[in-house]
Amino acid sequence: MLYSVSIVFRQDFVEVVDNHITIGVTAKPVGGKANKEIIKKLAKHFGVSSSNVVIKSGHKSKEKIIEIA
Repeated sequence: MLYSVSIVFRQDFVEVVDNHITIGVTAKPVGGKANKEIIKKLAKHFGVSSSNVVIKSGHKSKEKIIEIA
């Protein structure tokens, strides 16, 4: 399923409303650390493996499209 995701920095939460997720990350967006944290948090939230969470677009943006298998 595809979700649109909004990122908020310096916070720690996951909020899902329909097909939109707002997620807080504490990692800085350097070297892909924030993206790795996003994948890890979403995998835990949805109870799937990290390999089932894929960033489809927005790798360098606060707005992303993510697919969760």
